[in-house]
Amino acid sequence: MRLGQVQLRRASGHEPQYNEPGGYLFGEKPLPLGQKRVKEDWENIWVYGMGGSLLLGAIIAIYKPDTRQETLEYFFDLNDFVQSWASREAKKRLEERGENLAYPMTEKLHEKLEQ
Repeated sequence: MRLGQVQLRRASGHEPQYNEPGGYLFGEKPLPLGQKRVKEDWENIWVYGMGGSLLLGAIIAIYKPDTRQETLEYFFDLNDFVQSWASREAKKRLEERGENLAYPMTEKLHEKLEQ
């Protein structure tokens, strides 16, 4: 190499940038008519494990106890879960004691709301 010349270096290899199409799906050749595909050992475990966990998750989601107020904000914050439970519990205890939870509106507040 002479002085003043710059050597270009390329960081890539000489292979294609992607896997070119041109083979069989999942690398398996189609079977002749009348033959069944032999499953590998892990395939049944994966199918039944994934299907069972999805089914169990759906059942748990359907039958979970109702712990929310009338909004859907309980999805986003644990504080809403605690607040909704505490709110229901406080209302229940106040009703048991015979106390009124309603706030009596004053005349001034009532006039402001009518405007």
